[in-house]
Amino acid sequence: MKILLRLLGLAWGHPKPLIAAYGCLIATNCFALTIPYLLGNTIDQVLEIGNPQDIVNFCLAILFVAAFRGAFSFGQTYFGEQVSQLVAFDLRNNLYRHLLTLSFSFHDKQQTGNLMSKVTADVEAIRNFVQTGTLRISQTIFLLTGTTVILLITNWRLALISLGFIPIVFWRSTVSSLSLRQLWLHIHNRLGHLTTLLQENLNGVRIIRVFGAKQYEISKFQSAAEEIAVSTIKAGRQEALNTSVLALSFAITTGIILWFGGQEVLHGRLSPGEFAKFVFYLGLITGPVRMSGGIISRLSRAASAGQRVYEVLDSFPEIQEKPLARVLPPVTGFIKFENLHFAYNKDLWTLQDICFEARPGEVIALLGAPGSGKSSVVQLISRFYDPTFGRVTIDEIDIRDVTLSSLRTQIGFVMQDVFIFSNTIRNNIAYGKPDATMEEINQVSKIAQLHSFINSLPEGYETFIGERGITLSGGQRQRLAIARTLLIDPPILVLDDSTSSVDAETEDLLQSALTDVMKGRTAFIIAHRLSSVRNADQILILEDGKIIQRGNHTELLKINGPYQNLYHLQLMPEGLLPVSKDSEILPSKRGSN
Repeated sequence: MKILLRLLGLAWGHPKPLIAAYGCLIATNCFALTIPYLLGNTIDQVLEIGNPQDIVNFCLAILFVAAFRGAFSFGQTYFGEQVSQLVAFDLRNNLYRHLLTLSFSFHDKQQTGNLMSKVTADVEAIRNFVQTGTLRISQTIFLLTGTTVILLITNWRLALISLGFIPIVFWRSTVSSLSLRQLWLHIHNRLGHLTTLLQENLNGVRIIRVFGAKQYEISKFQSAAEEIAVSTIKAGRQEALNTSVLALSFAITTGIILWFGGQEVLHGRLSPGEFAKFVFYLGLITGPVRMSGGIISRLSRAASAGQRVYEVLDSFPEIQEKPLARVLPPVTGFIKFENLHFAYNKDLWTLQDICFEARPGEVIALLGAPGSGKSSVVQLISRFYDPTFGRVTIDEIDIRDVTLSSLRTQIGFVMQDVFIFSNTIRNNIAYGKPDATMEEINQVSKIAQLHSFINSLPEGYETFIGERGITLSGGQRQRLAIARTLLIDPPILVLDDSTSSVDAETEDLLQSALTDVMKGRTAFIIAHRLSSVRNADQILILEDGKIIQRGNHTELLKINGPYQNLYHLQLMPEGLLPVSKDSEILPSKRGSN
């Protein structure tokens, strides 16, 4: 009920169409309640007087009332649809906006397909509830209340019999609501799982074909779809059972009324017209009662969908600005990590006791095995995560004291997992600076060694790139990401393994160009090839989240340790390594990983 009330609160965010919808609903049902009254009076007038003109007058009155009822019914449907679409519009935008503000830690735990299902299928279930559920509930309540009052005034004994099935309606509604709520929640969760399967398989269709896993994935998808179908059929069966029970109770009540009402007419306590009113009024509320099964289903579905939607909207980003956070002024790039510890979860440290300084204009290289914590270090600079202990400062300012936008606009990030949008090459490069001139775009493309390739395309910079840059090679995507980052001209530059997918010749050209670009900037380079980092001012070797070696290329070569071992493996001339008691004879090839 709490969730449904919150959903109704969204509808009240659009008071004008909502009030218009309820105004039309009240008018529609007032006219609807008038028709049985006129029909009953017509019967009595015909039996008592038999004047043809009176019959014509009553017929015209009924037609007049029916016409107005139809007009207001149109308004009720129109304004109800308008409210529901506005609520869905607001909800989808709020969900999307909120998803973009949530921290990386939230998205680390979520499945993309499940989030897509919440923004689409769950919002649609809520829209149906607002458009039909709320109005039909109000209509049912209004008709039942109006009918009860009229019938009690006409004949209270017959009224009590006529309304005897109401307790059955409430009982079945409560039972169905409780069972359907859990069932629809399960269905929505499985729909989210199915969407995740679909999204993953479409993205990984090439891997599926390469490994010949088509039948396996088809079977897995079919199993998930079958579970949803079975559960939905079960929900439909419960809804049909509920409707049948209500219809049966109504039929029994109608039979009792016909017998008891006939006795009342025979004894002169009820006129034929008044008896007809009872039958007509019962017919009037038959529709809403029969549809109560569908209403209950929509209520249950909206409650389960609302629960899933509010799981997102009620989530708060772990990375939040302080109430009095200030704008970070243009920085020189003096960065310090002070006694920093960080963990993604409480059970395992990702980084421990990280302490170092990056002075303005310095290039800091981070080396280490996968999982050693290299990417975690640079992600802390942009506050994608916050340290568990310790702090990061830029120009002696704690980054937790400044606004996120002012911090991140001064850091250029080329991530290891390059993401390219389905758009033109030009718009992808200009993503961080939409007003960039063509000259600026050409300049950064040349630095990223991408300009010649783009000009070789028939449409040049206006060439449309497929989803996730599927029409580009891995190296081309990386170079495009570098160009996109360079365009915003950040004082701090982070290159997270940004040349791993390019060939040795292109890497040499990129390194030469980036060396010029990095002048005057504080740069962080994560790489596996020593050729990419040997000119760095400071090289940090990480292992299990700790810095185990630091220094420049020359200093580290003089020390027995991981860096010297890597140098022997990657940069020494081809041949056999010297044999020592701690090493095996290993071949060394330039550029190997």
